[in-house]
Amino acid sequence: MIKIQNYIAGALHPPVSEKYFDNINPATGEVYAQIPDSEAQDVDRAVTAAKKAFVSWSTMPVEKRSLILNKIADLIDRDHQKLALAESIDNGKPVKLAKVVDIPRASANMRFFATASIHFASEAHITDEDAINYTTRTPVGVAGCISPWNLPLYLFTWKIAPALASGCTVVAKPSELTPMTAFLFSSLCMEAGLPAGVLNIIHGLGAKAGQAIVEHPDVNAISFTGGTVTGKKIAATAAPMFKKLSLELGGKNPNIIFADCDFENAIAVSLQSSFSNQGEICLCGSRIFVERPLYEKFVDEFVKRTKMLTVGDPLDEMTKLGALVSEVHMKKVLSYVNLATTEGGKILTGGNQVHVGGRCADGFFVEPTVIVGLKHDCRTNQEEIFGPVVTIMPFDTEDEVLQYANSTTYGLSATIWTENLKRAHRISSKVKSGIIWVNCWLFRDLRTPFGGMKQSGVGREGGWDALKFFTDTKNVCIKL
Repeated sequence: MIKIQNYIAGALHPPVSEKYFDNINPATGEVYAQIPDSEAQDVDRAVTAAKKAFVSWSTMPVEKRSLILNKIADLIDRDHQKLALAESIDNGKPVKLAKVVDIPRASANMRFFATASIHFASEAHITDEDAINYTTRTPVGVAGCISPWNLPLYLFTWKIAPALASGCTVVAKPSELTPMTAFLFSSLCMEAGLPAGVLNIIHGLGAKAGQAIVEHPDVNAISFTGGTVTGKKIAATAAPMFKKLSLELGGKNPNIIFADCDFENAIAVSLQSSFSNQGEICLCGSRIFVERPLYEKFVDEFVKRTKMLTVGDPLDEMTKLGALVSEVHMKKVLSYVNLATTEGGKILTGGNQVHVGGRCADGFFVEPTVIVGLKHDCRTNQEEIFGPVVTIMPFDTEDEVLQYANSTTYGLSATIWTENLKRAHRISSKVKSGIIWVNCWLFRDLRTPFGGMKQSGVGREGGWDALKFFTDTKNVCIKL
């Protein structure tokens, strides 16, 4: 039985309370590790260590910081197989997916921001030939980074990498549902020579450990990815304390398919955007809108291919969909399938728990599910399900589908399929989402801003936006 430990001041420590709770493998339903039940006292120790380390880390030459972060990326690459297996066991996702997406992206996050920090440039302005104004950016201090369970190491590094590259020190909390790769990451930091206290990792429940990070007076910025309800609670705590706040929250993303699309590409990628990672990605296109002339053809082919997807043991290389992250989450997803039927929806395929058998007999598996016949404004089409469930609806006009697409309280991402360039620009400009993909999905350039509109979040991550978030801007005006 693995006992996960907190990473504070460069060393591993048990929680002050010496209390732990169970970490469950979602594919088997079995307890396989113990997680620290950390509290405010653990967080305070971590913040103290981070404050102490900030003095030297923030003034360290950026090239030296970059070398250390790149060394961590090297170690992620070295331990690629070990980390992918740990991610699969902890989260339930297929190990093949973790190998090709999660772990490579974690390494890429570290390398990207390690390099980006070297290329920082500030602005200068000559004012009427009488003065020069120049801008500086300095690290904000101790940053709190709270990451979710769906892409554990991928999104953990997405937050800590820009914070560390900017010269901040960090107190981070991974999700209590998927703590293992963050725990393994602690050892990589020690091996890479990351100075003690620069990164501190506190494991535990969001309501206790996470809340303690958010409300700690010496944590100057909070970067959070997770559900909108939790984001509101964090904002309510952090805003009166005037902390910098970045919130990447939920999504109910439209996938808009026009009749002039590249049909084969639209079908293949829509299958990915619907069911990748068991639909447990905030960017999944869970509402599919198809122009009426293509509707029946699309539905028939989409359902046919959905039925071919293999749900099974995450360690099997042939598995396409693994287990959902927890029994509680599985029951939530299935409750929405039941809701859809009461709202008049027709389930064309899926909708049930899958009993895999063997070592996974007690795992939390759900069939990929396709639902038609629902109105665009029903609860099933308005609330985030975060599982392998999609709805498909027809539309006739651009104005109609724009109304449908923009009808939710969310605005994270959208996908548009059309071969008409003018239409692509026109629809992209009118869909209220922070990220628009045209004829593709999850095609990421780490230099671009990432974030949502409405209740999908506050602020932007990625590229210069992330580095700017973790720094304070100062203007200096010198009279000549």
